[in-house]
Amino acid sequence: MAMFEFKVPVGAKVPIPHHHEAYDEIVYGLEGIITFNINGKPVDVATGESLFIPRGAVHGFNNLQQTDSKALCVVTPGLIGPDFFKEVGAMVNAGGPPDIVKLKAIYAKWGLIPAMPN
Repeated sequence: MAMFEFKVPVGAKVPIPHHHEAYDEIVYGLEGIITFNINGKPVDVATGESLFIPRGAVHGFNNLQQTDSKALCVVTPGLIGPDFFKEVGAMVNAGGPPDIVKLKAIYAKWGLIPAMPN
């Protein structure tokens, strides 16, 4: 398994909707409320609540509130690690719109399949 904490500030750039074929994900709310979209259905995860995202479920998330949020994520098996977040972070924080082709390549490398047109 892999476990990581992530913050979602108000107005943050968040990952493009995607799914994973090789691992499940569990999210546990630590602060605020994060709104996930799971297969087209919105699901709020507040402090102390959890959400199971099975393999193959298309999902993404946003912070639609007026306060920052934070959650803990557990991925099993642990096929994703800190390098994924460093690579994506460097791309989306470089200024200007991210290169979608390069972003898709990073996603694919770590087993995330974007749910967007080619």
